[in-house]
Amino acid sequence: MAQSDKVVIGCIGAVYGVKGWLKIQSYTESPEDIFEYSPWYLQSSAARQQSEQTVKVVEWRHHNKGLIAHIDGINDRDQASRLTGMEISISTEELPALAEDEFYWRDLIGLRVKNQQGYDMGVVEQIMPTPANDVLVVKANTNDAFGKSERLIPFIQSQYIIDVDNDNQLIQVDWPSDF
Repeated sequence: MAQSDKVVIGCIGAVYGVKGWLKIQSYTESPEDIFEYSPWYLQSSAARQQSEQTVKVVEWRHHNKGLIAHIDGINDRDQASRLTGMEISISTEELPALAEDEFYWRDLIGLRVKNQQGYDMGVVEQIMPTPANDVLVVKANTNDAFGKSERLIPFIQSQYIIDVDNDNQLIQVDWPSDF
């Protein structure tokens, strides 16, 4: 499976105990949702050239304020320690379908952003979570008329985000060109 057919949903933390259990950091909306997906594809976040490993979670539970899991075939601390720091990915086919007005962040990255006056503001480089709302980080074109290198646009639908058109790779916003 190609890397683009996967999405990272968490990572493996430290070893827990001597029987091969591991601490799990989940990036899913509800942390325990990470265990609804199987199999997991593990890959080192430091060295992408290393081979990928497919694993299955046998058992998991809450521990203090976190999550721990036992992975099939990992039965001692030494085996578990080889997995620490690995990213946990799943096939994108496993992701649940979203409502028409909902989007996965990964689908917004790379979309061109234009305002209602037709000004090309650049391309979504990343999305930044904030307590109030998510924010699009839009990398401006090199020839930006206002000298901007990036713009931060709150992802508030019906207020600033007018339309997301994945087919045409375009987000239309109600945002001033010079801001």
